[in-house]
Amino acid sequence: MEPAVSLAVCALLFLLWVRVKGLEFVLIHQRWVFVCLFLLPLSLIFDIYYYVRAWVVFKLSSAPRLHEQRVRDIQKQVQEWKEQGSKTFMCTGRPGWLTVSLRVGKYKKTHKNIMINLMDILEVDTKKQIVRVEPLVTMGQVTALLTSIGWTLPVLPELDDLTVGGLIMGTGIESSSHKYGLFQHICTAYELVLADGSFVRCTPSENSDLFYAVPWSCGTLGFLVAAEIRIIPAKKYVKLRFEPVCGLEAICDRFTRESQRQENHFVEGLLYSLEEAVIMTGVMTDEAEPGKLNSIGNYYKPWFFKHVENYLKTNREGLEYIPLRHYYHRHTRSIFWELQDIIPFGNNPVFRYLFGWMVPPKISLLKLTQGETLRKLYEQHHVVQDMLVPMKCMPRALHTFHSDIHVYPIWLCPFILPSQPGLVHPKGDEAELYVDIGAYGEPRVKHFEARSCMRQLEKFVRSVHGFQMLYADCYMDREEFWEMFDGSLYHRLRKQLGCQDAFPEVYDKICKAARH
Repeated sequence: MEPAVSLAVCALLFLLWVRVKGLEFVLIHQRWVFVCLFLLPLSLIFDIYYYVRAWVVFKLSSAPRLHEQRVRDIQKQVQEWKEQGSKTFMCTGRPGWLTVSLRVGKYKKTHKNIMINLMDILEVDTKKQIVRVEPLVTMGQVTALLTSIGWTLPVLPELDDLTVGGLIMGTGIESSSHKYGLFQHICTAYELVLADGSFVRCTPSENSDLFYAVPWSCGTLGFLVAAEIRIIPAKKYVKLRFEPVCGLEAICDRFTRESQRQENHFVEGLLYSLEEAVIMTGVMTDEAEPGKLNSIGNYYKPWFFKHVENYLKTNREGLEYIPLRHYYHRHTRSIFWELQDIIPFGNNPVFRYLFGWMVPPKISLLKLTQGETLRKLYEQHHVVQDMLVPMKCMPRALHTFHSDIHVYPIWLCPFILPSQPGLVHPKGDEAELYVDIGAYGEPRVKHFEARSCMRQLEKFVRSVHGFQMLYADCYMDREEFWEMFDGSLYHRLRKQLGCQDAFPEVYDKICKAARH
């Protein structure tokens, strides 16, 4: 009882302090107090609820039985929208703060909200090597189930709360993407409810134009109600090698070479300065050498990016065996390295042992409680961006990131981009190796101004035929946006499927003006 009483006393003192100082002051200047006392316990409760719910639904096999009824309910809502005169655009009714994206779109308040309660794994077919899921299924759900039965996704993006729908309608990537491509490239079928309320299934051979147009479309071609995704056999561990590399040319050469080696199941780089990086390569295995097992996902373990940095500081190579699910979610506890700005002492051993089991706070709750003042401060003094550029342009791109925003660490993730129709594809007719450059943190460049600096970075990415992930702030105008993305198939289908009066154009959902 004593810990509970202590926590209650702390919470009471905190509420008194808030009353004296004002909630906005506390949320901005001492946010860690609010996060530790309220958001961490609340996040834990959310996680337990969703885990138990997913387990019960799957064990009772109720999801497949209820799925068809839920889809019919979505169709009914669309029909009602039509009968009411189709006066506004439609969008999903999921609140904007629940998404992992930092953007909270104002269109949720003005558009017709279609409620989509689809959050279950429907079927695992190990013979066909397919998992069929609803769009609100999270990566945490997928790994918990699949790894328990010896299977996994070829591309399993990092954060637990990322949803299948978000990864298809937006995009997803992981350190296995040099072999398998983006998340969309491991999907074999999509099921959608269209603007006229009809149901359609699309694959590379059936309704293929729609199949290739859906990824990156942000829900502007129809409502995703299910997806079929490839699965592959899983092994117990990832045999992970850590290699510190100094000098930008050496970093780029080594990273490119490892990304081209198909025997590497995983390739990732963490860039700690323009001249210092640790490159990691991994393979799945069922055996682990004695004394080299590192369960990095345990709550008391150091944050992964700090653990990796030790190899750089000591200038030594390393080899570790990491449990597969721990590897997949290696950056989840620290939200890559964003949590250090929210809880500055979060990686302290004392904090990890006492409270690490509640980490991380849910991104959705952080968004919900940040307030307008803090949101504006983040917008002007914080960067969260992923830019996808051809691997051959990596040295120039890193120089540009360094001079325009100067944020470290930087995440480096290679991926193969097939030459397929749709919004995103290589400039030529053949598949090309790309790299995702992820910058998350406070810019250290002098006189940083978000709009001008990001427009400069976007201009460079367009010039090398790269792409900006659409979860982040986009400062491009409409003409620049469609210079970056190939809208030919997308616009043709918008017209063909009657989307122009039913859904906003993708640019209008993600551009800077749409956020407020």
